[in-house]
Amino acid sequence: MTGKHIELFLVEGVPGGITTAEIAGWTGHVLAGPRSELGDVLKRDEAKRNGAYLLLGDDEEAIGGVRCYIGRTEDFINRFRDHSAKKEFWDRVVLITCKDDSFTEGHWGYLEWRLVELAKQAARVTLENSNSPQGRKLSEAQVSDMEAFLQQLQIVLPVLGVNAIRVRAVNTGPEGDAHPSPVFTLRNAKYNVEARAQQLGDEFTMLEGSRVVATWAGTGKAESTRRPMTRTVLCTASSWPTAPCAWTAALASSRVTSPSARRPLRRRSPSGAPATGVWSGRRRTVPPMVTGRTAGWSEGV
Repeated sequence: MTGKHIELFLVEGVPGGITTAEIAGWTGHVLAGPRSELGDVLKRDEAKRNGAYLLLGDDEEAIGGVRCYIGRTEDFINRFRDHSAKKEFWDRVVLITCKDDSFTEGHWGYLEWRLVELAKQAARVTLENSNSPQGRKLSEAQVSDMEAFLQQLQIVLPVLGVNAIRVRAVNTGPEGDAHPSPVFTLRNAKYNVEARAQQLGDEFTMLEGSRVVATWAGTGKAESTRRPMTRTVLCTASSWPTAPCAWTAALASSRVTSPSARRPLRRRSPSGAPATGVWSGRRRTVPPMVTGRTAGWSEGV
């Protein structure tokens, strides 16, 4: 795999403020900023171009703890004035433009459609789009250009902490990975749980055929007062790992979203070499069974 040279620029010199992102040799440009600085964002040259955009807002009740709206516009200033007045959920914005301003309205319409489709497939956020955009009819060459543009965008956005279109890695088998992750197993006979998981990329992902708790119930805040419902869910290829998140449908108290909240689960393989799986996600109330403090994950096929 070849490396990527991504250039991030903190416009104000502070993290969390207005930030630009580019990849060397890529015509695309990404501008991100908080809603509180929307006026300064819209004063920049990037806001005078055509483009697509994402509105993002934190919400504990949303998939992955994030709500997202995806759109496109030929006039960022007027569009965001309208969104600022009519949409309350968002607290940050991402503008996607082309540095040479060579894309037409049809290109951006196609990109908007693809962004929404990828966000649905990734299922990491709750989409606020009430209507699904229609794909635009482009030539074969134009479609190829936009798909190449989108591939770069899928690399840049996660670097900015935006995972809305980050589709999960698929296990292609040991032959596709020089250092395959061991398979971890979680069993709990009382609740009919038998699940297998593997580290794919930087995420700990449940594998097809796992049986897991459907949801967690209880009114208390402490972990000890939460109890699993007796109904279990069988994970299938159609639902995993493209369900709302790799663990959400199974364990409603766990959200796989933010890399900053990763918790390592360390076990030793039979050979004595360390085998590490990773929980990556926004932590809520995680039951002991999940964290590995009692019935923990163990290595094995």
